[in-house]
Amino acid sequence: MNRIKQNNEWFFLVDDEDKEYAIWTHEFGMTPKEYKNFKGLKKENLRDHMNDLELIFNMLGEASTAEIERVKNPGTFAKHKKVSKEGGKIAGNARKGLERKIKKKVMSKENYLDESEKEKRKRISL
Repeated sequence: MNRIKQNNEWFFLVDDEDKEYAIWTHEFGMTPKEYKNFKGLKKENLRDHMNDLELIFNMLGEASTAEIERVKNPGTFAKHKKVSKEGGKIAGNARKGLERKIKKKVMSKENYLDESEKEKRKRISL
């Protein structure tokens, strides 16, 4: 098992069918691969194609997990995985609460593949 450091946080990497992926705290009910398929992405970075709310809830899961890790200091992969699920559950509960209020899903098939670079810049500059 390998570890990577990102934004001063450590993430464990696991080997899954010859592909390494990070155990993220993403609580959308899909694996990253399933989520990329949902959005119609191939090799593109999933995070680059998330809308604001998807990013916010993803970041909430990551930040919650990082804070729980600081407190619990998990030393094994099993404990790290448990902490990741705890952080993800916090984000998942928040997302589900918002979805109940707005009566629609936060997850969206929206991505930026079909949007021209000019349209992207125009939207970003608003």
